[in-house]
Amino acid sequence: MSGTTATETDLAGLVAQAVDRRRNFAIISHPDAGKTTLTEKLLLYGGAIQQAGAVKARGEQRKVTSDWMELEKQRGISITSTVLQFDYDTTTINLLDTPGHQDFSEDTYRTLAAADNAVMLEDAAKGLEPQTRKLFEVCRMRNIPIFTFINKMDRPGREPLTLLDEIESELELTPWAVNWPIGSGEQFRGVIDRRSREVVLFSRAERGKQAAEQKLSLDDPALRELVEEELLDLAIEEMELLDAAGAELDIEMVHAGELTPVFFGSAMTNFGVRPFLDAFLEMAQRPIARSSSEGLIDPLREGFSGFVFKLQANMDPRHRDRVAFVRVCSGRFEKDMTVKHARTGKAIRLSRPQKLFGQDRAVVEDAYPGDVIGLNNPGMFSIGDTLYVGPKVEFEGIPCFSPEIFSWLRNPNPSAFKNFRKGVNELREEGAVQILYDTDESKRDPILAAVGQLQLEVVQHRLENEYGVETRLEPLGFQVARWVAGGWSELEKVGRIFNCKTVRDAWNRPVLLFKNEWNLNQLKEDHPDFELSNVAPVVSGVEPISL
Repeated sequence: MSGTTATETDLAGLVAQAVDRRRNFAIISHPDAGKTTLTEKLLLYGGAIQQAGAVKARGEQRKVTSDWMELEKQRGISITSTVLQFDYDTTTINLLDTPGHQDFSEDTYRTLAAADNAVMLEDAAKGLEPQTRKLFEVCRMRNIPIFTFINKMDRPGREPLTLLDEIESELELTPWAVNWPIGSGEQFRGVIDRRSREVVLFSRAERGKQAAEQKLSLDDPALRELVEEELLDLAIEEMELLDAAGAELDIEMVHAGELTPVFFGSAMTNFGVRPFLDAFLEMAQRPIARSSSEGLIDPLREGFSGFVFKLQANMDPRHRDRVAFVRVCSGRFEKDMTVKHARTGKAIRLSRPQKLFGQDRAVVEDAYPGDVIGLNNPGMFSIGDTLYVGPKVEFEGIPCFSPEIFSWLRNPNPSAFKNFRKGVNELREEGAVQILYDTDESKRDPILAAVGQLQLEVVQHRLENEYGVETRLEPLGFQVARWVAGGWSELEKVGRIFNCKTVRDAWNRPVLLFKNEWNLNQLKEDHPDFELSNVAPVVSGVEPISL
């Protein structure tokens, strides 16, 4: 006898079933590639919303489900990551929506740490763009399977074969077109599924509604009456070229991040969205094992475990709340369960877990690997924290990346210092921006460190609107930051460094700010054994400094 009870066996079976039906993914793209529109259409097909609103309706900005923050509505861009869970047929989908704007790539990196799959969205007219390339590299670092959706096929664009060649040559990623477009721009008529040789023809949908689809076999004589002959013949000729190239759709290579299934369509008009969703759910990875201090943690491991990948303050401005986003990695999460906090060793009862859908919340009774839950965060959680039940486990931390823009954040109103301090500390906790401090402790104003200028503007905007504090930015003339690998003792051995400012990060580690790469390289030449890193080391068991 193994000693396993019937209840434990039932629970193991329940978790296995839940894992089998879950798919978790993030969408990565350059700004304006249509990410928010695709997100809405996926929700529309999943029945999670009844009508999709155009992101930028003529004459007014319309709110979309995933962009809830006031500044996002004003600018029509996504600048925070949100989680959207919905069911489609027998599958539960966890869609991790990420910022498209390049200034928020670090938030996207943290979200990709919680994703099992990624959808790379391309504009058919522009192909690969800088932010797409950057985020692709993050996916490659994590071996995340990538599915490519080439969007805006209803507009003039580049040749489909050229777009595939670009993916292969620039990303060193083998593309395999799952479907192939018939025409493009005004003459975009539909797609051909290369596996089934089934043609899906589309008629333009009423705005916000699902597109009507007509399915025929490629050999059906009626097809020639519905589609212009030259468009159909060209599509067939191009598919024959792809077949002659000899590549095969290998799911193992997809899951290894070496081959990307490619789909063509138009999110705005709903062309190709359902065929993409159906094929994606068939091919995507189920929730996978995660690296930890105890090796790989299988989703079917007995006992709940998960990690915090995002913190968000003031999702509900009426309650000034703080929410920790937790990716469930193993076992079953249940409301009111008591878990261990790996960093502090404390036991925590999770009494108010929330299911998240953009800004909307509902109490969640249980959750399974691949799901994301929201926990009320009264200051106890940090990004990268592990929660677990049973034997101790600690998942790999999520590192910080090197910022490129630095500014003093001044508080011109001393009477507002309490709110200023609260806002700065909470925004640092959620990773909205990195906070650095002068080594002279008499200088109390923090230094904001960011990847892009828009991050700083968002911090100012949120301090004013969420904490009632007006601030002033004073740029510092530095462009490069590096952490000292050996800490303060190693820095002391080097002595004085010219054209460089030494500051502390939130964990009291030395960070060197350089005016440019030339100054950094000069230091490396002068001190070849002095180790610097452009990624902050992961911290465990240490509380960060508060303002």
